[in-house]
This record gives sequence, structure tokens and C-alpha cells, in this order.
Amino acid sequence: MNTDDDVRRELEAVYEARKNRFRILVGIDGEDESYRGLQYAARMGANRSDCDIILVYVRPIDQGLHTGGLQARVARENLLSWGIELPGIRYLKKGLSMLVEDAEMDGDWVAEASHTDVQGDPLGDNKTEYRHKDGRSIVLKLKTAPDAASGILDQYELGPYDLIILGCGKGGRGPISSVFAPSVAEKVALHAPCSVFVARKLEAGHGHLIAVDGTDKAMEILKEEARIASRFADPKVSAICIAKTEAERAQAEAVVAKAEAMLKDEMDFQLKATYVRVGDPVKEIVDAGRDYSAIVLGCSERSLFYRMFVSSVPLEVVRRARNSVMIIR
Repeated sequence: MNTDDDVRRELEAVYEARKNRFRILVGIDGEDESYRGLQYAARMGANRSDCDIILVYVRPIDQGLHTGGLQARVARENLLSWGIELPGIRYLKKGLSMLVEDAEMDGDWVAEASHTDVQGDPLGDNKTEYRHKDGRSIVLKLKTAPDAASGILDQYELGPYDLIILGCGKGGRGPISSVFAPSVAEKVALHAPCSVFVARKLEAGHGHLIAVDGTDKAMEILKEEARIASRFADPKVSAICIAKTEAERAQAEAVVAKAEAMLKDEMDFQLKATYVRVGDPVKEIVDAGRDYSAIVLGCSERSLFYRMFVSSVPLEVVRRARNSVMIIR
């Protein structure tokens, strides 16, 4: 019989093993942008043995499931075999079909279903993990939480994850409404311990534009972006530095030159292009980044209070950009 210590050690071993893999958490809500985000995840790792892709749909607690005996009957069944139309099931099914064809699923994958009780909810958390014989896995998770953002952030604690991908919320809102009624994407981008990719009108093939400022932190962020981009078949990364005044242009040009040389020397990674612009950082980054698949920034090192109520460049870019944004931590 397993003791609490045995269970703890087993969980710690699983957590440590996951640190050596590239794990992507994709929030699925049935909207087109979440599936575009899933396609982005697939291009990074759907066919790579070191990658796990976890799809999660967050369902509010006790969402109309007051059916006697429902929990005991369905909790032990394979997620996709349920004959009832629960919220999120069809969204997760669609996501799985985008990653794996039915014929391949029959021959190369093994499925394992599991259930976790959630107080106050007749269904709880349910997942099905599909493991391929080469080591990769796809997980479908129907998660119960008070709201989507807290569910996704809670799921991170069961990770860890290298990247969270989710569709964008409503754009075009002012700073007051963003503070007091932030979207799911903004909440996750603000609080997540790992990198977050917010998919918005995502088109593949245009590459990433990363903003750099010459600090040691920015150089580490740039190397992490190169590591992520290298998972694509044809990585395309450009770098931009914003000078606030013309007097600072030469300094900004030195920053992008340093960034380009550092990637080449340390990682043998070639930037596609480098740019310098002068003006307001948020405005210039958003404007320059519209021609790319995604804008990439490092997480602000300022306090959570400052990011929430005074704002920061990364969060403002998430709010104002009209295309996808990735914040790297």
C-alpha cells in the first residue's frame, strides 16, 4: 500500500522527468484563435519525440450537471467515449483530430484515462493521455475551475510547461477596462510563471519580431526565443530596438548588432533582419510587428502591482497589438 511519502516521491519524479521535455499547454475554448494557437503548437512539436502537447478546456464548477449517478458512471471512462454532450468535449475532440489522424491513433498510441474529484462538482477534473511509442504524448484535459484564467494557471502547477498558448481576448479596450476587467489572455500573460503565446489573427510563415534593449535579461530572453524558434522547420527571427530619441539611435544600433553577434557565436543562429526605430516603445513595436506572425517580448521585471495598475511595455503590447504576441519568461 502506497504511503503519502510514496505518492509524493512519485509525483516529484514525474515532475523532474517533465523538465527534460518541451511541454506546451494549449487553452481550447472552441474559438478559431485557440485552434490557430494549437496549429502553432503542432508545428513546434506534434511529430517530435521530446514534446508533449496538453489541451485544456476549463469548465465552470457544477455547470448544469446535477444528474444523480453521473460522476460514478463517466469518471472512469475514456474521455472521448462519453455518449453525452458535455461542455468542451467536442472542442477537445476537434483539437485531437487536428493533431493525429484516426488511423494513426489506432496503431501507434496508447490511451489512459484518469479522474480527480473536485469539491462541489459532480464531474470533477478528467483527462485522457495518449502516449506514442516514440515517447511523445497528447493530453486532453476537461478541467473544473471558477474561471478560465485561474483554471489554466492552476494547470501550470501540475506541469511544468515551457509555453502556454491561448486565443486572444477582446482587443481595442482602454487601460481602465483592461485593469478592472482583463481578458483571460491578459490575466494569464500577467501571472503565468512560463512563457505565454497569445494567438490573434495568426498566420504562419511570417516569422517573429523580438524587441531587445541591450540588458543581460534581454539577451537571455533572445536566446530563449531562438531555442523556441528552432523547433520550427524554417525559423525566422528578426530583432528590433527602440530608441526614445534620435540621440539614442546609435546606442540602439549597437544593441541589435550585439544581439545578432551573440546568437551567431553562442547558438549558431542567424537573425533574419535587425531594425531600429525611434519613438514610443509600445507604438513602434506594435507598428513594426504587424508584418510578422508574432511579436516577442521579455516579461517585465517590475512588480505585479506595477504591471497591473501602471502597466508595462509587454502587457501594453498584448493589449494593443492586432496580431499574435509572445511574452517570454
